[in-house]
Amino acid sequence: MTELVRSLAAAFLLVLAASTAVAQEPFITIASTTSTEESGLFGYLLPTFTKETGIQIRVVAVGTGQALKIGERGDCDVVFVHDRPAELAFVEHGFGIDRREVMYNDFILVGPRGDPAQVDGGMEIVVAFRKIADAKTPFVARGDDSGTSKAEMRLWKEAGIDPKTAGGSWYRDTGSAMGPTLNTAAAMDGYTLSDRGTWLSFKNKQNLTIVVEGDRRLFNQYGIMLVNPAKHPHVKQDLGRKFIDWLTSASGQQTIADHRINGAQLFFPDAKGSP
Repeated sequence: MTELVRSLAAAFLLVLAASTAVAQEPFITIASTTSTEESGLFGYLLPTFTKETGIQIRVVAVGTGQALKIGERGDCDVVFVHDRPAELAFVEHGFGIDRREVMYNDFILVGPRGDPAQVDGGMEIVVAFRKIADAKTPFVARGDDSGTSKAEMRLWKEAGIDPKTAGGSWYRDTGSAMGPTLNTAAAMDGYTLSDRGTWLSFKNKQNLTIVVEGDRRLFNQYGIMLVNPAKHPHVKQDLGRKFIDWLTSASGQQTIADHRINGAQLFFPDAKGSP
């Protein structure tokens, strides 16, 4: 065997060994809301978990509604989202188990500095929605069955308004994540409801500013669940539980609290364990 052949063979064996090692690395798949990704939380949080446990995390970042559907099909191991009523229904219907509360932040209404609907400075989100509808100023909605979209539609309902049938073209669905929706609102000088974490990490604010915040209705709770292994036996329940346990442990909770942008804390840990 020539020296060249020996070298090539050795290189091949090294690549094969490396590939085998990578293939053997334990991992879980998490279906999660886009806000955990777009806010930079996962980029900060997950490497710490992997360093402590050796478990890799593969994230599918979609709206909450889509994440729950992925869990229903058994195409992930863990679901980490932010719509409590939908999460409780997910558990009630047997798709998820061991739901735990993890952290919270809040929703905010952002809009143009000129504030054509004259809502700036208020704390009553329902009143602000009514003013926007009355003025028919542009409102940009996600319309993607996300946790933010679900929260927005509950607020419109409380305001006694169906924006999709209210007439005119002032209400626009983007059907996309929070970042693109904020971009559209900035381009249109429109209003939109955003989670605070994505807003703080959003770079293209242009003429947008926070106009309404602080209403108790804007509280935004995040919960995590293991996909039910009784329904989907392939679920990696041991690894999934390790992630859930870590996220709700003192170490995981402190890591969540430590994630900041320009000194501002994006999420506030509030793990309470299983209900």
